[in-house]
Amino acid sequence: MSNSNESQLLRGAIRPTLLVGLTMIVIFSIFRGFPGFYGALLVQFIVPIYFVVHILLSKLSTNLDPMSTMAMALFSYFAKILFLGVFLWALSEFTDREVIDRLSFGLSACALTFAWLGGEIASYLKLKTHLPLPPVTK
Repeated sequence: MSNSNESQLLRGAIRPTLLVGLTMIVIFSIFRGFPGFYGALLVQFIVPIYFVVHILLSKLSTNLDPMSTMAMALFSYFAKILFLGVFLWALSEFTDREVIDRLSFGLSACALTFAWLGGEIASYLKLKTHLPLPPVTK
């Protein structure tokens, strides 16, 4: 994946995500203390994993037919929502609010999601993708 479209999307998304993530860690460490730090830090692992799975699946489905690609994408979305739900349930069930601040976690997750998607969109617009056009019939 050295110079593929997926690697360019990944590089374009990681930079703004890291910048926003570090900013959120600093902000919530100052305003919410250690629970804010832990909440913002935890998001640094969850959000990128969530989006890297999508990029890896697009790399794996490059040579598949459209029906298999659609099935893989739908399974990916279902699995990510399921695992995210289980993770959030486990977070609320097994951690105390004094350890991981929920507000810091939620706001950092939203900020990192916007940063990732913005970086991915910006890098996608820079790609020179050529789509084959259907033949013109008269």
